[in-house]
Amino acid sequence: MTSDLKGKAVIITGASTGIGAAAARAFARLGSRVVIHYNASRDKAEAVASDCKALGAQTALVAGDVTQGANVKRIAADALAAFGRIDVLINNAGGLVGRTRIEDYTYEFLAKVVALNITHVALFMCEVIPVMRRQKSGNVINVSSIAARHGGGGGAVVYAGAKGFISTATRGWAKEVVGDGIRVNAVSPGVIATPFHERYSTAEQLKAMQATIPMNRVGTADECAGTFVYLASDEMSGYVTGQVIEVNGGQYMP
Repeated sequence: MTSDLKGKAVIITGASTGIGAAAARAFARLGSRVVIHYNASRDKAEAVASDCKALGAQTALVAGDVTQGANVKRIAADALAAFGRIDVLINNAGGLVGRTRIEDYTYEFLAKVVALNITHVALFMCEVIPVMRRQKSGNVINVSSIAARHGGGGGAVVYAGAKGFISTATRGWAKEVVGDGIRVNAVSPGVIATPFHERYSTAEQLKAMQATIPMNRVGTADECAGTFVYLASDEMSGYVTGQVIEVNGGQYMP
């Protein structure tokens, strides 16, 4: 396994559960220093931090609602203060908000989806990229979704569009910062067993999704973690930037 991530400072937003928590544990196993961000799930975030410490990793917890711009600035500052640098930024926080039909769209709903899935990611880029420019190195890994490819399931179109923004912006940001030794890529999970689907998908919906997956099963958060490690490691992926890596059991093959 790669060794160049040992001692690297990694901030993961939305790391208290699901894919973010699995990624935190994966980096901890490799000796990275991990900043675990959470919003409301303090107990779960502390459990993730405890797991990371048991693996020998230094950890720091930072809290805040990322849909509030002032919190993004503070979270980034706290992460930098914790370890003195930011080597890897994983923009994992996001969510569906709710399955909503076109007829039921409201300004408030649209604003929430955009704030939760687009605005804070751009603001984290604004806060962290200057740090990485000064370091002349860094890796950003955004989290998109298979929904960005196929338009999303029932009531998830606006979320899918927001994730489409993330995929497109990843390519643009990669070109903008490559001259400073910074790489920007994205992971695009398919149907993964996380609290996301526990909250927003019924058993019948999950069964229908599974039927479209060649592997004929739903993925796990741990099965996404290795892709984050690969993209964060300059040894493993130093010539990879501006890419959206699909992790979906063959459900979508670009």
